[in-house]
Amino acid sequence: MKNIKILSILFLVWCFGNAQANNQEDRKTFISHLTKIADPVLTNLSQDKLKENMPVEVAPNAYGDRDKVTYLEAFGRLVSGMAPWLELGPDDSEEGILREKYILLVHQSLKNATDPRAKDFMNFTEAGQPLVDAAFLAQGLLRAPTQLWDRLDTQTKKNTIEALKSTRSINPYYSNWLLFTAMVEAALIKFDGEGDQVRIAYALNKHKEWYLGDGVYGDGPEFHFDYYNSFVIQPMILDISKTLIEAGIGNKADFELSLKRARRYAAIQERLISPEGTYPVIGRSMAYRFGAFQALSQIALWEELPKEIAPAQVRGALIAIVDKHMQSESMFDHNGWLKLGFNGVQPELAEPYISTGSLYLCTEVFLVLGLPSSADFWSKPSEEWTQKKIWGGKKAVIDKAI
Repeated sequence: MKNIKILSILFLVWCFGNAQANNQEDRKTFISHLTKIADPVLTNLSQDKLKENMPVEVAPNAYGDRDKVTYLEAFGRLVSGMAPWLELGPDDSEEGILREKYILLVHQSLKNATDPRAKDFMNFTEAGQPLVDAAFLAQGLLRAPTQLWDRLDTQTKKNTIEALKSTRSINPYYSNWLLFTAMVEAALIKFDGEGDQVRIAYALNKHKEWYLGDGVYGDGPEFHFDYYNSFVIQPMILDISKTLIEAGIGNKADFELSLKRARRYAAIQERLISPEGTYPVIGRSMAYRFGAFQALSQIALWEELPKEIAPAQVRGALIAIVDKHMQSESMFDHNGWLKLGFNGVQPELAEPYISTGSLYLCTEVFLVLGLPSSADFWSKPSEEWTQKKIWGGKKAVIDKAI
């Protein structure tokens, strides 16, 4: 009897160890996907060769000189998505060594992007688009202040501040673009101490007015049935508000209300993912692919998921959609650059404002890599997500509005 008990314990330990190993394989897969997307951008930009080597693919009906803005799009959006993972910092593990590699690549890339003498010095002022991607870059720096800002050399910090301030010459549209202005100013508050609180307050107050209910904001006064609550609105409201709270000038009640709405929106997003890892292709900018799930990924990163949603089921859902996209043999060109489309090459699905650099907003889905491997999101046994449970005839939780 004693031997049977010992064997049972050993079997349970073996099962637990196998489950842990499988869960960490999920994390390795996610990191592999992220670095595959990131490598061409950071390798070339760190060598001052991004403009030389990055292709500029545009939509059939493209407007504006996309080649003047596409490089900052690629860099700013990529940094925004990678930042939480990089903020974990280096250590002696295989992953920690890999993080240090990419931290240093981002440092050198930022140096070239903001140095007027560099070939890859980026456009922060011409036309309107640079405001958008300066904001994504600012968001990335706010998401990794220790690794991506504190460790920068003094001159690159100065150049970056000047680049961010130069976007003040751009007037935002009366839409989610107000948050781009506010995000830049939030970063200036954090890193320079001279951000414009009026611009921030205007953006946040307008979005209070544009809140429609049940966790959803309008994009301006009108409702748009698309993923812009996730591409831009909810994550930027949260990151801006969090920065203000940390600076001692934020409104805690407003922040908590925004977080409550974001939790509800994350619950809606989790329910959009089918048992097969597909999701509705609706509205603008679907060439951003799985970047559509930034809001869900951020709420999981912040460990603020509604109590009825287990972190491990979100892990399964997000990995399913990323894997579904990455299975396409035509998502990348022969040099590893992203191609226009949703499921492979579909340039007809790209709006006139989309070019190669725009596509790197997809990396926002990887925010959850900012959780350490010991977090429940990565360490708990896999669970089926909501639609997989329901369509499998299993017990599920009924949905309800807030």
